[in-house]
Amino acid sequence: MRLCFASNNAHKLDEIRPLLPAGIELLSLADIGCQEELPETQDTLEGNARQKARYVWDHYATPCFADDTGLEVAALNGAPGVYSARYAGPQRDAADNIQKLLLELQNQTDRAAQFRTVVALVLSETEEHLFAGSVPGLITEAPRGSGGFGYDPVFVPTEGDGRSFAEMPLADKNELSHRARAVKKLVAFLNGLTDGNA
Repeated sequence: MRLCFASNNAHKLDEIRPLLPAGIELLSLADIGCQEELPETQDTLEGNARQKARYVWDHYATPCFADDTGLEVAALNGAPGVYSARYAGPQRDAADNIQKLLLELQNQTDRAAQFRTVVALVLSETEEHLFAGSVPGLITEAPRGSGGFGYDPVFVPTEGDGRSFAEMPLADKNELSHRARAVKKLVAFLNGLTDGNA
């Protein structure tokens, strides 16, 4: 099965590719000739994921899945949430976003947070599915590690061994991450489709 992942983020493609079964050929937006910026104008993760996947289907007639991810910080009433990528402004700069987040939490003792990912899968004009994954954790007081992307240097998952996501090799992160959990649900669904056609 050929399936497009509606993202131009090479880091996300690298994370997701090893999670997919061998029978699925993962296509990027570039592979299907999509050069334009995908719309993300909804006020929920679910809405943005669905909007991006539906756009690819409507314009390129290609089965597609899209994700939207938010960092939800308890002391900030769930912010930055759906605005995580552009928290510090439209330039979508990870270092700026982290700096703003740490400033906002400067006097906070509650540093609980969670990463949440929603994946929308559009297989046809009428068939659409949603899959969600989350991971609880804490926000560090300073960035740690050089791997990962986004807020990874300041997020330590509760279920881990004390390393931030940016301090983990990709294989370790994929054991715990919100995106991996959502994609594994997607993969289980796709495997069910394959089994049903056998």
